[in-house]
Amino acid sequence: MCNTAQRMEKVREYIELNLDDHFDLDILSRIAHLSKYHFHRLFSAEYGISVATYVRLLRLKKAAYQIAYRTELPITNIALDCHYESSEAFSRAFRKVFGQSPSAFREDPDWPAWQSHFEGIFKLRNEAFMKQPKFDVEYAELPTMHLAVFEHRDVPEKLHYSVKQFIDWHKGMTLLPSHYRTFNLIYDDPEEIVDTSFRLDICCQIDTHTDVSDPRMVRKTLEGGRCAKIRFVGSDDVIGCAVRFLYSQWLPASGETLRDFPVLFERVTFFPDVLEHEMVTDVYLPIA
Repeated sequence: MCNTAQRMEKVREYIELNLDDHFDLDILSRIAHLSKYHFHRLFSAEYGISVATYVRLLRLKKAAYQIAYRTELPITNIALDCHYESSEAFSRAFRKVFGQSPSAFREDPDWPAWQSHFEGIFKLRNEAFMKQPKFDVEYAELPTMHLAVFEHRDVPEKLHYSVKQFIDWHKGMTLLPSHYRTFNLIYDDPEEIVDTSFRLDICCQIDTHTDVSDPRMVRKTLEGGRCAKIRFVGSDDVIGCAVRFLYSQWLPASGETLRDFPVLFERVTFFPDVLEHEMVTDVYLPIA
């Protein structure tokens, strides 16, 4: 028989997997096999957040990404997708949580303030994910590639500003994701390096003749070679678990040695184009 913590985790997983669906207390309490008169109190006791707030924050997180990164989407459409009956109701809810209206956030998002609302969700997601089975690791050979790179050299909390700069540049190019691969080069651990010395490159594959004259961008070469690879499916909130597994468990047992090149993430599918649990990222650890 499942204990209360296991029952709550089933509910939390169901919410994450079905975020675009309609939820009500009867559905969620049935999943937990608990009386609806007690379910919401047990969820709050387990996670320190009400189930309604958990659902609302996850939906508003998706909405914030759409507002900031998918500027072609009307805010009214985003509001309806977020299960609000009108853009006015959505705007009130968004402003109440993040202190900015959706239109103000689209114009000038306060990402550090925004991120502070998700620290609890980040923590509980990682605690839940650490109970998952080990990762499957395979060997892969990356080819040498030319890259156009936006160099993020600032605190991790400001990474979203750099992502927006890269997306703005990328939209002006004809580099279809189906033909030109997208990467992050992770020089530093964002949980260890929290000041302005944090380094991460946001980049995509280019041809030798691609125009990289934009002053925000630099041209680099990704030196090909052997890598250990994990295909990671899920939110960036927990992708660090895959990286830690490669370093702490897979590498010592493999007998392999590291190359002098940082960890790479290849972005296969993107949030918010897909739900967070559907994101696909290939994690590469360069080895000799």
